[in-house]
Amino acid sequence: VLSLCCEACKKVIFHVPSELEADTLVGRVDLKECLQSAEFISSSDRNFKILEDGSVYTTSAVSLSAEKKTFTILLKDVQEHVQKKIHVSLVEEGKKKTRHARDTILKRTKRRWGPIPSVMIENSLGPFPLQIQQVQSDTAQNYTIYYSASGPGIDQDPKGLFYIERETGNIFATRAVDREQYPSFQIICFATTPDGYSPEVPLVHTIRIEDDNDNAPYFTQDLFEFSVPENSKPGVVVGKLTAEDRDEPYTLHTTLKYRIVSQNPPVTPAFSLHGDTGVIAVLLPQLDRELVPSYTLLVEVRDMAGQPFGLCTTGTAVIKIEDTNDNAPSFKQIQYETRVEENRVNVEILRVSVVDLDEPGSPGSGAVYEIIKGNDDRSFEITTDKNTNEGILCVVKGLDYESAKQRILVIAVNNEAPYMLAPHSQQLSQSTSSVTVHVLDVDEGPVFKPCHLRLDVKECEDIGTSIGRYLAEDPETGNSEGICYRIAPGQCNWISIDEKSGEVRTIKVLDRDVGEMRRGQCNITVLAIDRNGKTGTGTIQVVIQPGNKNYPRITKTDYIMCRDRKPICLTAQDGDESPYSTPFVYRITDRSLASMWKITRHNDNSVYLSPKGDTPFGTYNIPIRVTDNGGKVGENYVKVNLCDCVTPTECNGETRELSNGNVTLGLWAILAMILGSLLLLLILITICGCCGSGVMHRHVTDDCANHNLIISNTEAPGEEVMDHNIIPLQNTNDQVGYGIKTGDQQTFEMVKGRGHTLESVKGGGHQTLGSVKEGGGQAMMDTCRYSYSEWHNFTHPRLGEKVHLCRQDEEQKHSEDYLLSYNYEGKGSLAGSVGCCSDQHEEEALDFLDQLEPKFRTLAETCIKR
Repeated sequence: VLSLCCEACKKVIFHVPSELEADTLVGRVDLKECLQSAEFISSSDRNFKILEDGSVYTTSAVSLSAEKKTFTILLKDVQEHVQKKIHVSLVEEGKKKTRHARDTILKRTKRRWGPIPSVMIENSLGPFPLQIQQVQSDTAQNYTIYYSASGPGIDQDPKGLFYIERETGNIFATRAVDREQYPSFQIICFATTPDGYSPEVPLVHTIRIEDDNDNAPYFTQDLFEFSVPENSKPGVVVGKLTAEDRDEPYTLHTTLKYRIVSQNPPVTPAFSLHGDTGVIAVLLPQLDRELVPSYTLLVEVRDMAGQPFGLCTTGTAVIKIEDTNDNAPSFKQIQYETRVEENRVNVEILRVSVVDLDEPGSPGSGAVYEIIKGNDDRSFEITTDKNTNEGILCVVKGLDYESAKQRILVIAVNNEAPYMLAPHSQQLSQSTSSVTVHVLDVDEGPVFKPCHLRLDVKECEDIGTSIGRYLAEDPETGNSEGICYRIAPGQCNWISIDEKSGEVRTIKVLDRDVGEMRRGQCNITVLAIDRNGKTGTGTIQVVIQPGNKNYPRITKTDYIMCRDRKPICLTAQDGDESPYSTPFVYRITDRSLASMWKITRHNDNSVYLSPKGDTPFGTYNIPIRVTDNGGKVGENYVKVNLCDCVTPTECNGETRELSNGNVTLGLWAILAMILGSLLLLLILITICGCCGSGVMHRHVTDDCANHNLIISNTEAPGEEVMDHNIIPLQNTNDQVGYGIKTGDQQTFEMVKGRGHTLESVKGGGHQTLGSVKEGGGQAMMDTCRYSYSEWHNFTHPRLGEKVHLCRQDEEQKHSEDYLLSYNYEGKGSLAGSVGCCSDQHEEEALDFLDQLEPKFRTLAETCIKR
């Protein structure tokens, strides 16, 4: 019994010695009983290996120290995806139970029998049966043999190949063995007693089949095909040959050598073959495809390292030489002649061919033609016929016999692929050929010169206006005799053409604002017919140029202007295009109204209309003439209601103006006048009371001049007007006066006279007003007024002195007038204020006159002039 197997749990128990050496047969497991289609067999313990027949061997020395050792055999069927396990247990041999009483007497007394592996020559000639080995055991009386085989291609044991003699233990081979089929055999031998007991451990005997050089090497391909570009340098690898030998590897039987047996064509050897690797390389420095397009090599492979007694096999390698563009194309003819009728278009007139030694159909032989001379007007075109590689010369633009009776062209040819210069060869020049094209004369129709004529017509020209002539010539005669002209039907009826002279006239008024003329142009086809009935065509493009036909007009002519007298913006429009539109020029044609109203330019289209000075309220119809850039004048009337209102809606369509010199006042206006009069009377009474209390002191009080202070809040700049009726005066030490001229006498009313009066300024060389008054004139203490002469005599010498001081800067140095920065008010005056806000407690009221700054220079100069 080889093993004990439990079918329920798949367990196998082997009884073995406690010490196992390497490569020791432990036992055998019936693998087919567990999984017949097992393809993968492995052990979970690396110390054991499992053979295909189920034999279990040790891979290294194993010691059963724990008296028991277990591992698992794994079986797999990859295709069916089935997996099974067999659990193997190793039990020490001394623990095995005996089946018979005498088992206790039989003991091992000699060493284990183990012959060395046997060798059998492959393909041995016998005689058969051939003894291989003998196995013996002193304790065994009978012998039986069990055998197995392993190796590539073995599906089942070769039964009957070996047998053993029962009495002697001799092993015999019954026939010759092929090593490639069975490289080795393992025979398991068992020694048994007559009653069937096995006192010995089964013996595995290996029989190795020694290789015989009975297989010749062979190439892996029947035909090897390679390619290499022509003109390749020596040493360039072309390809590699491969061969195999089924004899035992790494022996002389499989050591191969390669060589070239022959070359076709039998010229100078062009390739070399490496004996060991089978690599084919270029040997000839010049491979020319045009001379030899391909090579056929007969090659041989031999085993036994190429020894003559080795076995050999031959094969074939074909090497194709690839084409490169090392041959330039050349024309078969240097000159060509051809003919073509004039005015023929898109017609083939000639085919040219070239010679190219490169491979037909490849880019190296494909011809590319071009015209390099004589085709400046692009009348000719040459293309390549891909089927024949010929050049096709065509006329793409009509030729004129009268202009040139023949044309000479120069044609060049190249290849699609760039030219590659072959080794040890010279550069070739480009091949060219000349083509003479004879132009044949044909009776042609008239030809317009130019074929497309543009005529510009001013807009709104009169009917019948001549706008030009359009003539055609006979190419044969070169003149226009006998040619008549017509306009082809279906054209726009803007113009007519004289049948004989070709003069073009308008037949309607051309206006860009009417119907089809809005486009501004029209193309008209004209026919020219000669005596023979030949017809030529031409095109007239009539373009309507914009004219100055519209008058400029003001878009809005009715306005309301309130008391703020904000300027009115007038805008004009003109239906014409540039340059007959903007800029516009505006002018008021009525002289009387021109003195009351003024026009200010805003932009090219608009102006501002505003009144001059104090124009009375009322309604004005202002005639305004607007002239465009082309000189066209448009008369317009602008109605302006100058109304005494705050907003235009207050007028409500009614006019607030002076009518016939009478003023119509409403109830609220009369009430406002009465209240104003009462207020004015109250102010006069207050002033008189103030002036009466100051008669004895001859000085102007503060209250005396309150009614003379006028607040101005006008933001718009006013005009500089020198009014001789109002003369501003400025006195020393906070005295301010306003002069009012009535007739020939000028009087002055004093304001804020607290401090020094005209009479109180005495001594120190200063002249007072009282001292300069002559005659018994009254000092006007009751009215607080003085005559102009008195005021002038009093202020003139003092202002002159102060003018001198005003020309000095802060360092008391004379300097020229200077400009102050914008919004810079300067430092405070050292002299203090001369107005109503000056200090009223100054003890020396005239000291400030010595320190006036340049800002008073203008006032001083004005006073000096007066």
